[in-house]
Amino acid sequence: MRTRPKQIDGRTNTLTKAKYIAINAFLIFHILAIACWCLPIDSPLIALCKDRVRPYFLWSGLFQSWDMFSPISRTTWTFPRMEQLSLTERYFKERYRKYAENLPLDQNDALLPDAARYIARLNSTPSHPARTVMLVQKWSFIVPRADGSYSPEPWGQHILYGYGVKPEDLQ
Repeated sequence: MRTRPKQIDGRTNTLTKAKYIAINAFLIFHILAIACWCLPIDSPLIALCKDRVRPYFLWSGLFQSWDMFSPISRTTWTFPRMEQLSLTERYFKERYRKYAENLPLDQNDALLPDAARYIARLNSTPSHPARTVMLVQKWSFIVPRADGSYSPEPWGQHILYGYGVKPEDLQ
């Protein structure tokens, strides 16, 4: 016949509860911290969490960089901007300004695949061929203030076209 251990002033029960709470707190902290560390979301709350746990993760070896599993790289290409070019360069590249102004217009939708193929060729190498081209239009309205100055509004963007690049497009 087995007997239960005697409780001395409830200390055994309190100690068991304290161990249970400590183990659960340890597990919950690590599960949440690892989830925040590994989430590929660019949020201020996630960034704050990462900053708080970074010293502990580096010390304990729990850090993980998921970019090692992502061979996809991203390149941003923009049309030449006239205000950033010399007078000679502007003369030869003025057509880009006109092209960029007219490309987003609905009546010119037929130009979007050609533009995507052109940009894919510009940004491809044999070792890193372009796979997808996203044409994105970005804008910010400049609003006059009461004092006569101007202030920009937040940037807006619209995806004009997405194109899956084919191997024959890069030749």
